[in-house]
Amino acid sequence: MAQHKSAIRQWRRSLRRNAINRRNKSTLRTQIKQLRAAIEKKDSEAAQTLLSKTFSSIDVSVKKGTIHRNTGNRYKSRLSRQVEIIKPSMSK
Repeated sequence: MAQHKSAIRQWRRSLRRNAINRRNKSTLRTQIKQLRAAIEKKDSEAAQTLLSKTFSSIDVSVKKGTIHRNTGNRYKSRLSRQVEIIKPSMSK
């Protein structure tokens, strides 16, 4: 256990940050799972709706430092590509 006041404060802060990061990452994972479920069902309308929510959740996680910027970009790229694939074509 830390002995100095500053070390004790830093330890408390790390516990708070850890809880915040865990909550942000959990929210992000849940959002991604919902989107992937909609993609799996080939429900393009639900997937399109969930895509914007998921992008927002990814952006929040990146901004808060929970995940790295490149990781967030990779998630967004792959998910948007999967949603594009299931979109019905308008070429008729």
